Amino acid sequence: MDFEGAGAVVTGAGNGIGKLIAKKLASQGAKVAAWDIDGPAVRETVKEIRDMGREGACFEVDCGDFEQVAKASKASMRFLGRLNILVNNAGVVAGKNFEELSEIEIDRVFKVNALSLFWTNKAFLKYLKQSRRSISVTVASAAGLIGSARLTAYSASKFAAVGFTSSFRNELKKEKCQVRTLLVCPFYINTGMFEGVKTKIPFLLPILKPESVADKIVEAINKGKERLILPPFAALAGFVANCPVFLADRIENIFGINSCMDEFVGRKKEND
Repeated sequence: MDFEGAGAVVTGAGNGIGKLIAKKLASQGAKVAAWDIDGPAVRETVKEIRDMGREGACFEVDCGDFEQVAKASKASMRFLGRLNILVNNAGVVAGKNFEELSEIEIDRVFKVNALSLFWTNKAFLKYLKQSRRSISVTVASAAGLIGSARLTAYSASKFAAVGFTSSFRNELKKEKCQVRTLLVCPFYINTGMFEGVKTKIPFLLPILKPESVADKIVEAINKGKERLILPPFAALAGFVANCPVFLADRIENIFGINSCMDEFVGRKKEND
């Protein structure tokens, strides 16, 4: 995909890999509509894009709210003119034991991590179909391939994101639609969202650098990939999850999957 002149919407673009993806796409010629619930943060992202001499516009949006998404999508299309790239990156985490999770936290995690995929794709699919080359990107998580202690809400929402993207991809292909999909499942990323997480075997499952993840996502979009799991070793998560339970539990404990969140503190802001 040639990014020069392409229209792109990136959610969760105020911080972390969302911000990096938005800037990376803009640096390669894309016109970017940056979305985030954090108004000051997303305005800073767009300022940095414009400082590069590129085109960007900011939209303060709660992606878990269908009405806000519908309204922002129309405003975004007035700015963009056309849409080639939709990056669903907005995400929140509630890193607590199940019994400690509040109803509000559970509801919020599912609205942002799972339901937002329905709202944004519903709002933008008709525009993606109008472009000869277009793609819908879901930034899910390796936690959507295998569950982990202290991540019941987050992991369940990311399983939903993986399932949505798989079904959506097959549906588009069955319809012989030119819109492609890309599913991204990274291990923990050092963005602050997962502040305090640890890895038992860093040479196989390192805490990922956000710059590297953003570069690989943009590269995957460019090359037309349909799945990106980071690091590659994390692709074994799907295999482990389908092993007999006694064996899966043993393997997960060997690799420290259920202890990663033991020292999790996160950050005060919800958005990634």
